Amino acid sequence: MPRLLILLTLPPYVTGDYRARFSRAFPDLQIDVVSSRDTLGSAMADADVLLTFGQMMKNLKLDLVDARNLKWVQALGTGLDGITDQPALKPNVTVTSLHGVHGAPVSEAALASMLALSRDLPGAVRAQDEHQWKRWPAKLLHSKTVGILGIGVIAEALAPKCKAMGMTVIGITSAPRAIAGFDRVHAMSELPAVLPALDYLVLLTPYSAATHHMIDTKVFAAMKPTSYFVNVARGGVVDEDALVEALRNKKLAGAALDVFSQEPLPPEHPLWDFKNVIITTHQGGFCDTYVDLAMPILEHNMRCFLKGDLEGMINVARPAA
Repeated sequence: MPRLLILLTLPPYVTGDYRARFSRAFPDLQIDVVSSRDTLGSAMADADVLLTFGQMMKNLKLDLVDARNLKWVQALGTGLDGITDQPALKPNVTVTSLHGVHGAPVSEAALASMLALSRDLPGAVRAQDEHQWKRWPAKLLHSKTVGILGIGVIAEALAPKCKAMGMTVIGITSAPRAIAGFDRVHAMSELPAVLPALDYLVLLTPYSAATHHMIDTKVFAAMKPTSYFVNVARGGVVDEDALVEALRNKKLAGAALDVFSQEPLPPEHPLWDFKNVIITTHQGGFCDTYVDLAMPILEHNMRCFLKGDLEGMINVARPAA
C-alpha cells in the first residue's frame, strides 16, 4: 500500500482529522503526519503521495529533491505556487488541486474585510482595549461599487453577496463573459479605465509569472483616495512596496490583506504599522468545515490513484508525463 505524507502547519486537531478520515476510508494506507522541517526525517523520501499547501512548502523552505518515490501531490488549496514551480518536481508526478471548494469561505472573508474596513472595526477594538467611548460615522457598502479582479468560483460566490448589500458589482477578467451577480464584466486590459469608478477593489486572481506584481504603483494611483483594497488571492500579485507608498501618501483609504509575498509577514514589515490596514494570517479559506469540503475530492482522488486511474482524478492541474 502506498505511503501518504500529510505535511501541514496547522493545529493538531485539524491534521489529526485528515489522518483519521483517510485511515477510515483506506485502512491499509500508511500515513505520516509532519508539521515542521525539523520533524520531516525521511518522510518526504518515503512518500508516494504528498498532501500539503504550496504556501506551506514555501514557508518551510522545502523542496522535492529527496522525493524519490513521489507519484502524486494533492494540494489542499487552489494555488499551486510552491509545488508546480519547483525545479525538482519530476515529470511523472501528478498534481491535483482543491479547486471548487473555496467559494463560501473566501467570499465571506472578502465581504467581512470590506465591512470591517468601512466600519473601522479595528478602531473600535483599539478603543475597547483603551476603555474609551469613541464614535464615528460608518461608511456603507450600500450604493458603492466593488471591482472583483479575477473571476472564478470565489468571485461567482462573492458577487451575489455584494449585490445583496446593494452594491454595483464590476468584474475584471482575462475571459470577459456574462456572469450572474455582475452588473458588467471587463477585460483585464480595461482595468486602468475601471479603477477610478471603484470604491473597493477585491483581488482574487491566482499568482503566476503573468500576474506577478500586476497590482502596482499605476493601479494604486488610478484608484480613488476614498477607496479600499482587499487581497485574498496571493501576495505575489501585489507590489507591496507600491502598496506601502500608496498608504503613506494617502492614495487609499485602507486595505485588508490576508496574503503576502513572504509568509509569515516579518515583524519589521511596515504594513503592520498602518492603522487603516487589517492584517489576517492567510485565513481566507481556513474555516470550520474545510475538512468536510475537502474530503470528498481527496477520497475520490485517492481511490483513483490506488486503482491506477489517473485520468479519473478530479482537478488535475499537472498530469503525469
